[in-house]
Amino acid sequence: MTRNPPLRLGRRTVLTATVASLGCVLTRPLLAAQPGVAFDPVLLDRAIKRAAGLDQIHALVIGRNGAVVSAEAFRGPAVNRAVNVKSVSKTIAASLAGIAIDRGVLRGVDVPLAEAAPGLVPAAVDPRVRRITIADLLTMQAGLEPTSGPGYGRWINSRNWVVDALRRPFVTEPGARMLYSTGSYHLLGAALSSASGRSLLDLAREWLGEPLGIDVPSWTRDPQGFYLGGNNMALSPLDLFRFGELWRQGGLWNGRPVISAAWVEASWVPRTRSPFSGDDYGYGWFLATAKGHRVAYARGYGGQMLYLVPGLGLTVVVTSDPGRPARSDGHVGLLNALLTDAIIPAAEMA
Repeated sequence: MTRNPPLRLGRRTVLTATVASLGCVLTRPLLAAQPGVAFDPVLLDRAIKRAAGLDQIHALVIGRNGAVVSAEAFRGPAVNRAVNVKSVSKTIAASLAGIAIDRGVLRGVDVPLAEAAPGLVPAAVDPRVRRITIADLLTMQAGLEPTSGPGYGRWINSRNWVVDALRRPFVTEPGARMLYSTGSYHLLGAALSSASGRSLLDLAREWLGEPLGIDVPSWTRDPQGFYLGGNNMALSPLDLFRFGELWRQGGLWNGRPVISAAWVEASWVPRTRSPFSGDDYGYGWFLATAKGHRVAYARGYGGQMLYLVPGLGLTVVVTSDPGRPARSDGHVGLLNALLTDAIIPAAEMA
């Protein structure tokens, strides 16, 4: 496969999409507006018009310091309707792992999967499987042949997704490098379910849905009943904005801790690098810079994006056509440029 040029948000940056008229959409109050929510109105208008001209974008939500400044659906469902966020699900699953560690359900990231959820690991596996840790799953450094890309269809058509993922051949040693694989996050989700005795859906609803006041619909399950850990979750753009705000505020929602500040900090430490975009990766978050500002972002197939620029108080959500590819040198590259060249300047010039 030809290596894509690195996604360096300092050159090209991505933003998120939103929808519809705020008057009829924002039925639940978001965080109260805080000082410094302003954007340069001319530059913000240009950014929104630029987004509207990208035919793959469905919706764009832009907020600053907790206040939604613009939420529009250019096409597709309204901003208060749940949509498939694809691999943004991985970032949500990583958040649940952090909460599980905060609550003592998991002992920590260095615990082997075989210890955290011994019932998941079949007897007939490569001995290296027992060295795979929770951290390896969070960073997609398990070393096993990926289940994403060309291998995805064969994997989800298998009789047991957990066993199939664990019995794949090793491409490299555990912890050596990132091999983008939804299977790693499915193993993480199954481990959370096994360790807690509850479904990933129940955990998502109690640990994130209830405190944030967001809806978490049911999504895909494997043949054994485990909810897919790294794909196909659905949130509305406005609810995804709330999730982003939780992270931008260091794990706090309305002043109350939902995720520990320690987990937020640990998640935004570069631990590996994407072989496709070239950007760093922490625990569930891609990490980059845009115009000198640190950016953490979640990315899903088709151009489902959540961008956080904490230094500017920015949270941006983009949803796109889930059926069309969005490469780093394609649609996602255009989204990156939208963030870097249009949205960030509108915030800087306010």
